[in-house]
Amino acid sequence: MWIEIAHFATIAALLVALTQIAAPLVGITLGRPVWIRVGRQAAFTSAALLTLACAGLILSFLKHDFSVAYVADHASLDLPIFYLATAMWGGHEGSLLLWAWFLSLFIAFAAWRHWRTHPLSIPYVLAILGTVLAGFLLLVIFLSSPFERMLPPPPDGRDLNPLLQDPGMVFHPPFLYMGYVGFGIPYAFAMAALLTGRVEEEWILATRRWTLFSWAMLTTGIVFGAYWAYYELGWGGYWAWDPVENASFMPWLTATAFLHSVMVQERRQLFKTWNLFLITTTFALSLLGTFLVRSGVLSSVHAFANDPGRGVYILVFMAVLLLFSFGLLVAKADSLKVEARLESPLSRESAFLFNNLFLLVATATVLLGTLYPLAIETLTEAKVSVGSPYYNKVFIPIMLGLLLLMGVGPVIPWRRVDRTRLLRALLVPTLAGIGATALALGMGIAHPYGVATAALIGFVAVSHGRDFIAALRARTGRSGDSILLAPFRLIGRNKRRYGGFVVHVGILVMAAGFIGSGLFQEEQDLLMKVGDSTTLGRWRLTFTGIGQVSRHNWDAVEASFVVEGPGGQLLLKPQKRQYHRNDMPTTEAAIHSTWREDLYIVLGDRVDDRWAIRCYRNPLIVWIWWGAGLMALGVVVSLGQGRGLKRRDS
Repeated sequence: MWIEIAHFATIAALLVALTQIAAPLVGITLGRPVWIRVGRQAAFTSAALLTLACAGLILSFLKHDFSVAYVADHASLDLPIFYLATAMWGGHEGSLLLWAWFLSLFIAFAAWRHWRTHPLSIPYVLAILGTVLAGFLLLVIFLSSPFERMLPPPPDGRDLNPLLQDPGMVFHPPFLYMGYVGFGIPYAFAMAALLTGRVEEEWILATRRWTLFSWAMLTTGIVFGAYWAYYELGWGGYWAWDPVENASFMPWLTATAFLHSVMVQERRQLFKTWNLFLITTTFALSLLGTFLVRSGVLSSVHAFANDPGRGVYILVFMAVLLLFSFGLLVAKADSLKVEARLESPLSRESAFLFNNLFLLVATATVLLGTLYPLAIETLTEAKVSVGSPYYNKVFIPIMLGLLLLMGVGPVIPWRRVDRTRLLRALLVPTLAGIGATALALGMGIAHPYGVATAALIGFVAVSHGRDFIAALRARTGRSGDSILLAPFRLIGRNKRRYGGFVVHVGILVMAAGFIGSGLFQEEQDLLMKVGDSTTLGRWRLTFTGIGQVSRHNWDAVEASFVVEGPGGQLLLKPQKRQYHRNDMPTTEAAIHSTWREDLYIVLGDRVDDRWAIRCYRNPLIVWIWWGAGLMALGVVVSLGQGRGLKRRDS
């Protein structure tokens, strides 16, 4: 019964979404505000209906209703309730419903939040977002339905993919989807600004927090995915430049460019067209990520050709959206012209411009590496892979350029600066970079990228530190605040600026983690029997036993290692799991983390009386997760910024 309720609620939500499109447009055309209010109520109703639909599908999982084909494919009687409740997004049908549900919630919140503050834009926002929602609901209902019945029902389900039976599955997709969907709100306001002719910074002011929130959710989802891959897949790394990873990384890059670029429009009324282009591209790449991951095209072009329905639909849907968005942008180009110009290449505006160019080149690099193999396979049926060597050669220099701009930007004023003043401002950060270079060489870092990254970390850290200290001195001298109280009041006065500084510090911490784990990782592939020992860095590992472990729906072979090292002795137990209803074995790495390094042990197959063991020493990898935490803290600080745009620099 619950699945029928969910199915009916989804169909009703589609009809209501169509009302959400039509009613505001009728209200605008006839000058009847009551019709616009109908569109607003439709947004609330769609959110309620899709909440009911998701609840019905989840209840079907919890009740083990295997007459529902989607439940039978992604659940079993043995599946723990923790994963049973979240298996809804374990396949493409349920994940698309989750996407639509998040969008409906965001639309409802936007309709409530901006109804009085943006009365001219909100009818167009409702109609545009209603179109996107209706497009996804058509896909869910007709091409990717999770509501189909299977009669007679099987006695048990096929179980959830073993790799998805992990806490990472619970958090990673929802955060990614909130990021993807969240960018739809700024996109809709941007299109509404073009349609109404109100292309000043008002639409940016309305969507600043939406953009920052969506960027934070996408960042969190990407980091969760990297950490999940790190401890679950057993290869000792966290990022493989896989197309699925790239699908989420591309909108992150363009959204990062947008977050920086809007500051120039707010302060100097520049980059209006550029900002509209960036937010449209970001949302389009979010849809592209959905297309790449959920159409089947990544697994095989031939598999895609055998079942092209939903993939072609998403592709056509994207094409229509892009034609509408960029066509509107071109049509309204005359209204976007501004008299303000870049006054000097030595200005903060120019630094932001180069920052945007670097990020767009990085996006193009990832897009080319992701789509090129698909194009080759389509045209020639030859399989081509684009891996880390390509990305490292092209992408890393771009990121080094971004780090340099990150350090230069805070010391350059708006409009222009003379060379003498700029060189004087950069002297101390440059000396810090030279010192960091010497320290890196003394620590044995010989790779040019590693040395350059270390130098730039020192440069950026001192640049930001000097900026903050100068502002702090000015604050204490002007207001008489104590040295303990002044930092909090300074940050409170300009949360956006100093929240951004915290984000930048998080990026520097992550960069240190990238150097350590990328250049100094040690790996051993061994065949060991019980009683054997090996030494890896500061650690001595002794293989002390092998045994069997069983849990809800899996059995595992578990090895025991006594590890002696700094701080004493500890016990690590890597596993090799076999799930009852799936032939695919999974590895569960045993990881011991310290601030300095991770010890990472993976249990492989048995070879006669020995076991294949792979051990890694991953220096500074925990700094990557700490850096992500600092970035999250910086976003929280920035979200506290009020509506004032043109604050004076402290």
